[in-house]
Amino acid sequence: MTSRRWIVAVGAALALVFLTLPAARGVTVLPVSPFERGTAQDARCDADAKPAPLDFTLRDIDGNPVNLAALKGSVILLNFWATWCGPCKIEIPWFVEFQRQYKDDGLVVLGLSVDDTPEQIRPFAAEFRVNYPMLVGLGREDFQEAYGPVWGLPVTFFIDREGTLCRTHLGIGTREEFQRDIDSLL
Repeated sequence: MTSRRWIVAVGAALALVFLTLPAARGVTVLPVSPFERGTAQDARCDADAKPAPLDFTLRDIDGNPVNLAALKGSVILLNFWATWCGPCKIEIPWFVEFQRQYKDDGLVVLGLSVDDTPEQIRPFAAEFRVNYPMLVGLGREDFQEAYGPVWGLPVTFFIDREGTLCRTHLGIGTREEFQRDIDSLL
Protein backbone atom coordinates (compact mmCIF):
# COMPACT_ATOMS: atom_id res chain seq x y z
CA MET A 1 0.00 0.00 0.00
CA THR A 2 2.88 2.37 0.77
CA SER A 3 4.44 1.93 -2.68
CA ARG A 4 1.08 2.72 -4.30
CA ARG A 5 0.93 5.99 -2.37
CA TRP A 6 4.44 6.90 -3.49
CA ILE A 7 3.55 6.16 -7.10
CA VAL A 8 0.43 8.32 -6.81
CA ALA A 9 2.43 11.09 -5.09
CA VAL A 10 5.11 11.09 -7.80
CA GLY A 11 2.44 11.06 -10.51
CA ALA A 12 0.65 13.94 -8.84
CA ALA A 13 3.86 15.94 -8.57
CA LEU A 14 4.65 15.41 -12.25
CA ALA A 15 1.09 16.30 -13.25
CA LEU A 16 1.29 19.48 -11.21
CA VAL A 17 4.51 20.49 -12.94
CA PHE A 18 3.07 19.88 -16.40
CA LEU A 19 -0.26 21.52 -15.61
CA THR A 20 1.21 24.54 -13.86
CA LEU A 21 3.79 25.48 -16.49
CA PRO A 22 1.33 26.54 -19.21
CA ALA A 23 -0.74 28.59 -16.74
CA ALA A 24 2.38 30.21 -15.31
CA ARG A 25 3.22 31.49 -18.80
CA GLY A 26 -0.27 32.98 -19.12
CA VAL A 27 -1.65 30.26 -21.39
CA THR A 28 -5.24 29.35 -20.70
CA VAL A 29 -5.34 25.61 -20.15
CA LEU A 30 -9.00 24.59 -20.16
CA PRO A 31 -11.50 27.23 -21.27
CA VAL A 32 -13.41 26.33 -24.39
CA SER A 33 -13.42 28.61 -27.42
CA PRO A 34 -16.71 30.43 -28.03
CA PHE A 35 -16.69 28.85 -31.51
CA GLU A 36 -17.01 25.41 -29.92
CA ARG A 37 -20.15 26.37 -28.00
CA GLY A 38 -23.68 25.99 -29.18
CA THR A 39 -26.30 27.77 -27.09
CA ALA A 40 -26.34 30.68 -24.70
CA GLN A 41 -26.37 28.23 -21.76
CA ASP A 42 -23.23 26.57 -23.14
CA ALA A 43 -21.48 29.96 -23.15
CA ARG A 44 -21.23 29.86 -19.38
CA CYS A 45 -20.25 26.17 -19.16
CA ASP A 46 -17.71 24.06 -21.02
CA ALA A 47 -19.10 21.97 -23.88
CA ASP A 48 -18.66 18.74 -21.89
CA ALA A 49 -20.32 20.08 -18.71
CA LYS A 50 -22.13 17.50 -16.58
CA PRO A 51 -23.96 17.42 -13.25
CA ALA A 52 -21.64 18.01 -10.31
CA PRO A 53 -21.45 15.27 -7.67
CA LEU A 54 -23.13 17.17 -4.84
CA ASP A 55 -24.44 14.18 -2.85
CA PHE A 56 -21.79 14.60 -0.17
CA THR A 57 -21.64 15.98 3.33
CA LEU A 58 -18.14 16.89 4.48
CA ARG A 59 -16.85 18.30 7.75
CA ASP A 60 -15.21 21.70 8.03
CA ILE A 61 -12.20 22.31 10.27
CA ASP A 62 -14.49 22.85 13.27
CA GLY A 63 -16.32 19.56 12.71
CA ASN A 64 -19.47 21.19 11.32
CA PRO A 65 -21.21 19.32 8.48
CA VAL A 66 -21.37 21.01 5.08
CA ASN A 67 -23.95 19.46 2.76
CA LEU A 68 -23.05 20.28 -0.83
CA ALA A 69 -26.52 19.47 -2.16
CA ALA A 70 -27.93 22.19 0.12
CA LEU A 71 -25.78 24.72 -1.75
CA LYS A 72 -27.63 24.17 -5.02
CA GLY A 73 -28.97 27.55 -6.11
CA SER A 74 -25.60 29.17 -5.43
CA VAL A 75 -22.55 29.38 -7.66
CA ILE A 76 -19.89 27.17 -6.06
CA LEU A 77 -16.15 27.63 -6.42
CA LEU A 78 -14.70 24.38 -5.06
CA ASN A 79 -10.93 24.43 -4.64
CA PHE A 80 -8.85 21.33 -3.86
CA TRP A 81 -5.65 22.39 -2.12
CA ALA A 82 -3.09 21.52 0.59
CA THR A 83 -1.10 23.53 3.12
CA TRP A 84 2.19 22.48 1.47
CA CYS A 85 1.06 23.59 -2.02
CA GLY A 86 2.88 26.72 -3.21
CA PRO A 87 0.47 27.60 -6.04
CA CYS A 88 -2.44 27.16 -3.61
CA LYS A 89 -0.97 29.90 -1.43
CA ILE A 90 -1.09 32.23 -4.42
CA GLU A 91 -4.74 31.49 -5.25
CA ILE A 92 -6.28 31.41 -1.76
CA PRO A 93 -6.09 35.21 -1.18
CA TRP A 94 -8.03 35.67 -4.45
CA PHE A 95 -10.71 33.27 -3.21
CA VAL A 96 -10.94 35.19 0.07
CA GLU A 97 -11.49 38.36 -1.94
CA PHE A 98 -14.07 36.71 -4.24
CA GLN A 99 -15.99 35.34 -1.24
CA ARG A 100 -16.11 38.79 0.35
CA GLN A 101 -17.03 40.56 -2.89
CA TYR A 102 -19.65 38.12 -4.27
CA LYS A 103 -21.16 36.40 -1.24
CA ASP A 104 -24.33 38.48 -1.45
CA ASP A 105 -24.60 37.67 -5.17
CA GLY A 106 -24.75 33.94 -4.45
CA LEU A 107 -21.10 32.83 -4.66
CA VAL A 108 -20.02 30.14 -2.21
CA VAL A 109 -16.29 29.41 -2.02
CA LEU A 110 -15.28 26.07 -0.52
CA GLY A 111 -11.73 24.91 0.11
CA LEU A 112 -11.06 21.18 0.40
CA SER A 113 -7.70 20.35 1.95
CA VAL A 114 -6.91 16.97 0.44
CA ASP A 115 -4.48 15.60 3.01
CA ASP A 116 -4.26 17.89 6.04
CA THR A 117 -5.79 17.45 9.47
CA PRO A 118 -7.99 20.17 10.99
CA GLU A 119 -5.09 20.98 13.33
CA GLN A 120 -2.86 21.67 10.30
CA ILE A 121 -5.52 23.65 8.42
CA ARG A 122 -6.59 26.00 11.26
CA PRO A 123 -3.33 28.01 11.53
CA PHE A 124 -3.12 28.17 7.73
CA ALA A 125 -6.70 29.49 7.52
CA ALA A 126 -5.94 32.05 10.23
CA GLU A 127 -2.75 33.22 8.51
CA PHE A 128 -4.55 33.70 5.19
CA ARG A 129 -7.69 35.14 6.89
CA VAL A 130 -9.86 32.60 5.10
CA ASN A 131 -13.52 33.67 5.19
CA TYR A 132 -15.05 30.57 3.62
CA PRO A 133 -15.51 26.97 4.78
CA MET A 134 -12.31 24.92 4.83
CA LEU A 135 -13.34 21.30 4.39
CA VAL A 136 -11.34 18.29 5.53
CA GLY A 137 -10.66 15.90 2.65
CA LEU A 138 -8.32 13.62 4.58
CA GLY A 139 -9.86 10.16 4.46
CA ARG A 140 -12.49 11.26 1.92
CA GLU A 141 -11.06 9.62 -1.17
CA ASP A 142 -14.67 8.94 -2.24
CA PHE A 143 -15.25 12.67 -2.62
CA GLN A 144 -11.93 13.27 -4.35
CA GLU A 145 -12.59 10.42 -6.80
CA ALA A 146 -16.06 11.81 -7.56
CA TYR A 147 -14.36 14.97 -8.86
CA GLY A 148 -11.21 13.36 -10.17
CA PRO A 149 -9.08 11.57 -9.89
CA VAL A 150 -7.15 14.56 -8.60
CA TRP A 151 -3.54 14.15 -9.74
CA GLY A 152 -2.15 17.54 -8.81
CA LEU A 153 -2.95 20.66 -6.86
CA PRO A 154 -4.52 23.11 -6.98
CA VAL A 155 -7.66 22.07 -8.82
CA THR A 156 -10.67 24.39 -8.92
CA PHE A 157 -14.19 23.48 -9.99
CA PHE A 158 -16.93 25.95 -10.91
CA ILE A 159 -20.49 24.73 -10.34
CA ASP A 160 -23.46 26.78 -11.53
CA ARG A 161 -26.72 27.44 -9.67
CA GLU A 162 -28.38 24.40 -11.27
CA GLY A 163 -25.62 22.07 -10.04
CA THR A 164 -23.74 21.75 -13.35
CA LEU A 165 -19.98 21.30 -13.17
CA CYS A 166 -19.20 24.04 -15.68
CA ARG A 167 -15.43 24.48 -15.58
CA THR A 168 -12.32 22.92 -14.13
CA HIS A 169 -8.97 24.65 -13.67
CA LEU A 170 -6.07 22.21 -13.30
CA GLY A 171 -2.99 23.76 -11.77
CA ILE A 172 -2.64 27.41 -10.89
CA GLY A 173 -4.99 29.77 -12.65
CA THR A 174 -4.84 33.51 -12.97
CA ARG A 175 -7.01 35.87 -10.99
CA GLU A 176 -8.46 37.12 -14.28
CA GLU A 177 -9.45 33.59 -15.37
CA PHE A 178 -11.24 32.98 -12.08
CA GLN A 179 -12.91 36.40 -12.30
CA ARG A 180 -14.22 35.62 -15.81
CA ASP A 181 -15.61 32.26 -14.66
CA ILE A 182 -17.32 33.82 -11.65
CA ASP A 183 -18.77 36.63 -13.76
CA SER A 184 -20.12 34.17 -16.33
CA LEU A 185 -21.96 32.14 -13.67
CA LEU A 186 -23.33 34.84 -11.36
